Amino acid sequence: MAKKILDEMSEILRSRHYSNRTEETYIDWVRRYILFHNKRHPREMGAEEIRAFLIHLATERTVAASTQNQALSAILFLYREVLQKEIEPILLSAAKRPERLPTVLSREEVIRIIARMNGLSKLMAQILYGSGLRLMECLRLRVKDVDFEYKILTVRDGKGEKDRVAPLPDSIIPDLRRQIERVRLLHEEDLSAGFGEVYLPTALENKYPNASRELAWQYLFPSPNRSLDRRSGKERRHHLDESGLQRTFKESAQKAGIQKRVSPHTFRHSFATHLLQNGYDIRTVQELLGHKDVRTTMIYTHVLQRGGMAVKSPLDP
Repeated sequence: MAKKILDEMSEILRSRHYSNRTEETYIDWVRRYILFHNKRHPREMGAEEIRAFLIHLATERTVAASTQNQALSAILFLYREVLQKEIEPILLSAAKRPERLPTVLSREEVIRIIARMNGLSKLMAQILYGSGLRLMECLRLRVKDVDFEYKILTVRDGKGEKDRVAPLPDSIIPDLRRQIERVRLLHEEDLSAGFGEVYLPTALENKYPNASRELAWQYLFPSPNRSLDRRSGKERRHHLDESGLQRTFKESAQKAGIQKRVSPHTFRHSFATHLLQNGYDIRTVQELLGHKDVRTTMIYTHVLQRGGMAVKSPLDP
């Protein structure tokens, strides 16, 4: 029963063009929800069972509010899109996420961390800070998304399925050109071995049947090894896994003597804050970050106003 309903959910998620990562996450949450209730069919359950599962996550598993809300989104997708059963919103409420200011580094701290990196990790870190990209947006860049003429990066299907452009730092252009040449050579090797296809969203694959074998569509940061695409069953070269860069960030921050909690996303926070410090207006920063609502971007104005950045201590002369 569980396998059948999970397979059906997978098909619907794919038809709605949800990412591979989201599909895996949603399926996992629904599986855990079903197992928590001793493999009862979700159709026999409703708001009370969902609430019980969420309480279990919060009190016994002590998960973060964001994780609890992610589980809720997955389960509601199951009921609304797969079982065609509406759950009254009034019966459920999302967990309130604590309002925390993001960790921001100074430009000097960013440079110290990048100086401890090398190779692809260094280049990707420079893109995260220099262009304000999210980690997965960086990893999903294709060769054709780099425009050296206009010095921009095009982020395709960012959060909210919107395209946007981001500035391409002059300082990394030579390294990016070399990276594209490495991608070209690797792609030629794959083609010679009878491979060379890359994943494309279904709509694009249907519209441009030969595009998946073209250099322009290859990932800018390809994995060193080909792997089996579980959706298509084809052996393809995917992009690098994010875990390696996440680990490098943590290690590099420690080597640089940075005591703050540093992750790839910290560089995006720092990008936004430093732009505002340099006099760019909030709407420009909102557009560069790809925020739907300017209120999301406003968090960085709060960062600028905290502590000694805005108020002089009475202890100081």
